[in-house]
Amino acid sequence: MERQNITLSLPKDLLQKAKILAVKKNKSLSGLLSEYIAMMTKEEEAYQAAKTRHHRILKKGFDLGLRGETPWKREQLHER
Repeated sequence: MERQNITLSLPKDLLQKAKILAVKKNKSLSGLLSEYIAMMTKEEEAYQAAKTRHHRILKKGFDLGLRGETPWKREQLHER
């Protein structure tokens, strides 16, 4: 995979914490950020795929087995 360098500007305290986290995980800061961005994009792609799948299901509708008729009358449902 081809790589491209970027410039990233972070607050100094956040950068320090990120460096410490990278050392704890035995990774470079670049590796840590790359892994996190990959995880975020993978989650977003999975979310969008699920959203599309569910919209398709909702558009198709559900077969409740009623075949256009209900086994009840409106008056029966609202009896007091």
